[in-house]
Amino acid sequence: MTSVEMSTVDTPVNPVNPIYARRRRRDLVVRGLCIAAAAFGVTWLALILFTLFYNGLAGLSLQVFTADTPPPGASEGGLRNAIVGSIMMTVIGVGIGAPLGLFAGTYLAEYGRNDRLTSVIRFINDILLSAPSIIIGLFIYGAVVVPMGGFSAIAGALALAVIVIPVVLRTTEDMLLLVPNPLREAASALGLPRSLVIRRIAYRAARSGLITGVLLATARVAGETAPLLFTALSNQFWSLNLSKTMANLPVTINNFVQSPYAYWKQLAWSGALLITLAVLALNVGARILGAERKTK
Repeated sequence: MTSVEMSTVDTPVNPVNPIYARRRRRDLVVRGLCIAAAAFGVTWLALILFTLFYNGLAGLSLQVFTADTPPPGASEGGLRNAIVGSIMMTVIGVGIGAPLGLFAGTYLAEYGRNDRLTSVIRFINDILLSAPSIIIGLFIYGAVVVPMGGFSAIAGALALAVIVIPVVLRTTEDMLLLVPNPLREAASALGLPRSLVIRRIAYRAARSGLITGVLLATARVAGETAPLLFTALSNQFWSLNLSKTMANLPVTINNFVQSPYAYWKQLAWSGALLITLAVLALNVGARILGAERKTK
C-alpha cells in the first residue's frame, strides 16, 4: 500500500457536513420563531374566545330572544329587536350586493378577460376590499341619509351591500377562472349560446365556490358597526319600518358596553357571543363547501 493510500485510510471522515449543520441550525431557529409567533397569536385568540364565552353564556337565556332592549336602569330585557333588525339589514344588504358582485365577477371572468376596463374594475374592487368600513358608512351618509332627511334601515342595508359587492366579485371571478376552458368549448361546440354556457356549465362547476363567497361576505358584514352608526343608527323599540332607524346588534352592543348599567353590559356580552357564533357558523360552512369542491 502506498503512502497516499495509507494517508487516505487513516484520515477520519467527518460524518457531518459543516455547511449542512449550519443550515440545519438556521432552519431550527426560524422554525422555532414561527411556532412561537403562531402560539402567541393562538394564545390571545383563545383568551379572547374564553372571555367571550365565559361572560356571554352567563347572561344567555330565553329572555334575550323574546324581550326587547331594556330602558336605562331596568334589570329585565333582551335583544329581540336588535337581533331581528340585524338579520333584516344583513339579508337585504346581501340580497342587493351579492347579485351585483356575481354579475360583475362574471363579466370580468367570462366577457372582459383582456379588456382594459377589466383591469380598472379590478383595481377599484381591490380598493373597496381594503377600504375601512367607516369610509363606506360616511359615503352612504352623504349619498342616502342626508337626501332622505334622516337615518334609516334602508341606508344601513345599502352600506352593507357596498361592503358585500367587492367580496363576492373577487370570489366569483376567481372561481370562474378555475373552471377549465375545454368545458366551455365543448358546450359552445354543441351550439349553446354564451349565456347558457355560463349558467349551465360555468356556474354549476363553480357553484360551491360561489356560495362560499356569499357566505364569507355575509360573515364580513354581520358584525359591522361603523357603517350602521352613520346610516341606520339604532333605537330601543320594536320596529320593522325600513325608512326609520332600526335596532341592530352591533350598534346596541357598542352603546350598552359604554353604559354604566351592569345589566346592559351583560346583554352586550351576550350579543357579542351571538354575533361570534353566527360568524363562526358561516365560516365553517364556507370551509366545508370549499373542502367539498377540492375533493371533487
